[in-house]
Amino acid sequence: MDGFIVDPRKSGLEEFERGMRDVKLAFSINHTMPYTEEYDNLVKELFAGKIGEGSRVLPPINLVCADQVTIGENVLVMGGSLMMSRGGITIDDGAMIAANVQLISNNHDLHDHQLLVCKPVHICRNAWIGAGATILPGVTVGENAVVAAGAVVTKDVAPNTVVGGNPAKLIKAIEP
Repeated sequence: MDGFIVDPRKSGLEEFERGMRDVKLAFSINHTMPYTEEYDNLVKELFAGKIGEGSRVLPPINLVCADQVTIGENVLVMGGSLMMSRGGITIDDGAMIAANVQLISNNHDLHDHQLLVCKPVHICRNAWIGAGATILPGVTVGENAVVAAGAVVTKDVAPNTVVGGNPAKLIKAIEP
């Protein structure tokens, strides 16, 4: 999957202000009572309205580039999630993200550590990401797939399969 390179050293004031906005909103969310109108409004603001009906993101949350995240309908993101979103993160309808999951769509260049190599992460419809799993840049987790707790996913996960381990490997197919 093709990606793109970002050089943060060349970022302007607008990029800095956007980052500070995300940090401040995440802080506010992490210190506001969930399941309240105030909380829901902060979450909608953080994700620039790109969060579907019936979806929940529970605190604490830590993220970068929230405007690069799109969350479908009826998605559940449990507390402790980390979204490094510069490369883009899409979470489709009905997906479940357990506690302490890391969705990482950017990494540092091996030769110039200041450069970010960005590739999108896509969590497809009804996928389930187990607690403490890490999804790395460029990975698509297929529809109805399950990622076991603690897995480190370095390659695409086929629909209707279960993967686990580090690096994640096929455990079994899910029968219809």
